[in-house]
Amino acid sequence: MQKILPLALLAALLSGCFPVRPTVTVGLRFGFELNPILTRFEPDRGRGAGYLVGESVRFIVSLTRAGYVTLVGIDPDGLTYEFDRVFLNPGTHLLSGPPGFRYELRPPLGLQRVRAIYTDTPHPSGFVFRGTYSAEGWDQQTSIYIQRSGSRVRDVAETYFFIR
Repeated sequence: MQKILPLALLAALLSGCFPVRPTVTVGLRFGFELNPILTRFEPDRGRGAGYLVGESVRFIVSLTRAGYVTLVGIDPDGLTYEFDRVFLNPGTHLLSGPPGFRYELRPPLGLQRVRAIYTDTPHPSGFVFRGTYSAEGWDQQTSIYIQRSGSRVRDVAETYFFIR
């Protein structure tokens, strides 16, 4: 016992010397069971990457089955906006904007969070993400969207990047 305690203390101290890359875990609760359909969702430069105002961002989306994907962003001020709705087949896709357009970045600077919402039914008519929300309000709007879609198969993935 006398040898175990110093070894355990030494192990604990040494483990604190190694850099640990923080990970972001998103625990989203929408009041619905989510299915693992969105297997990858991230900006083209990777999660947490930096972009400059005026640059374009693209998103890598991987799906295990065909369905409808809505992209929704929230900026540092809480302004929420829907910026694309698309039907995708299974596989990996690079989304860069509707034909003739691109996802061009504008202020405000800072953390930009983006959600991909998957449903197996078309988008609910008359519902658009628009407004200023807290994190809880954004979750509530996502729940309302899923509920109004009438979808039985749904999934939500979130990523982030920075505008500098």
